[in-house]
Amino acid sequence: MADASGKEPAAADPVRGLPERGRVVCRGFIESVTYAPAGEVAAFTAIITDHDAPPPKARPAAVRAAAAGQASPSGPAGVRRKGPAVAADRLRVIWLGRRRIPGVKAGLELRLEGMVTVRDGLPTMFNPRYEILSRQEEQ
Repeated sequence: MADASGKEPAAADPVRGLPERGRVVCRGFIESVTYAPAGEVAAFTAIITDHDAPPPKARPAAVRAAAAGQASPSGPAGVRRKGPAVAADRLRVIWLGRRRIPGVKAGLELRLEGMVTVRDGLPTMFNPRYEILSRQEEQ
């Protein structure tokens, strides 16, 4: 498939293969979407993951105990251990100034092009170019 300029689109990388920063072309499935309430700044957010991404890992007992304020065998209560700086299997996509995007909903496959940066420990892309690659069957 060629774009208007006649050039073939760049190959899309999986979400788990993205760098921490830079311009990327990737593809993945929308895991969830978040709509901003009317009283907040207009922003439409989607979480993108690879189709074959592993399910979210359960929190270890030591982390659950620390979060609940209990002592754990691996260390004193209240001590937090830092996890990896970047969650490599998820990508947050934010369209600023939009409350919704027609056709974009959970379960769709998208091809995205834009700049990736890390915000709150999650790779994030603001206002990317996008192409819907698949549609869910209406049930």
